[in-house]
Amino acid sequence: MPTTVVGFRLGHAVTSRQVTVLVTETGVLHRSHGGYGQPPRLDPPRLPPRYLHPDLPWMKGEHILTGPITALRDHHAKATKKGYTQVLTAPACVRLNLEEHPLPPKENPHGARPHPELTEAFIETAPDTAPDTAQPLHVAVDEFRAALGLPVRQRNLTWRARQAPVPPQTAAMLRTLAHGSAITSPERLAVGWRVTPQSVTLRIGRTAEPLDRSAVLELQAALTAWLRLTQPPTP
Repeated sequence: MPTTVVGFRLGHAVTSRQVTVLVTETGVLHRSHGGYGQPPRLDPPRLPPRYLHPDLPWMKGEHILTGPITALRDHHAKATKKGYTQVLTAPACVRLNLEEHPLPPKENPHGARPHPELTEAFIETAPDTAPDTAQPLHVAVDEFRAALGLPVRQRNLTWRARQAPVPPQTAAMLRTLAHGSAITSPERLAVGWRVTPQSVTLRIGRTAEPLDRSAVLELQAALTAWLRLTQPPTP
C-alpha cells in the first residue's frame, strides 16, 4: 500500500555528513545520519505523541500529525543552525510505492522498527531540485497536509481593510450621483461648488474651475484635517 511522506536531506560541507528526516502519513518520524557515501545510521522511529498519550488534556482534539510536523520543523531548524546548510534533497512531499511498518502497540512504543527502505525510497523518489530553487519546508508541509485532505493555511493573502459604514448623508448623495444628477452648493453663496458623476467644479461668481482627481483628493484631505482640528470638544 503506498505511503505519503514529507521530509528533507541536508548536508554539512565541513564535516561531510548528512541528515535525513521524514514524517509519514501515520505520524511516525524517521531520522538517519552519517558520512557522505557511507551507510546511514538510523535512529529509532519516533511515534506521534498523540498516539502514545491520547488522554492528555493538552492534546485532546489535536490532530495526530500536529506533533510530528512540529518535530520535523524543529529538526530542520536545528540542523541548519548546526551547519547543515547544503540542500541534498529539497523539502518535498512524495508518495512512495512502499508499505509502512504498522505502528507498535501503545504499551510497547520501543517496539517500533527502523525502516531503512522508507528513507531510501524517499531519496530516490523526491524531485531532483537545484539548491537555489528548492522550495521552503513549509511549502512541502502544506503539500503533505493537502495530499492527506487536511486543512492548509492560506498564505500571501492581500490584507484589505474592512470598509467603514457610509454616513446617511453621504449615502444619499451617492445615490444622487448614481442616478446621474448633480450636487451643487446653494446659489446664494458667492463661492460654491458643483459635483457631477464626471467632474468636480469650484465656482467663484461666474467663473468655474474644474478639478482633476488628484486635486479632489488633496482638497478632501485638507477639509478632513480642518474638520478634525476644529471639532468641538466632547462634553
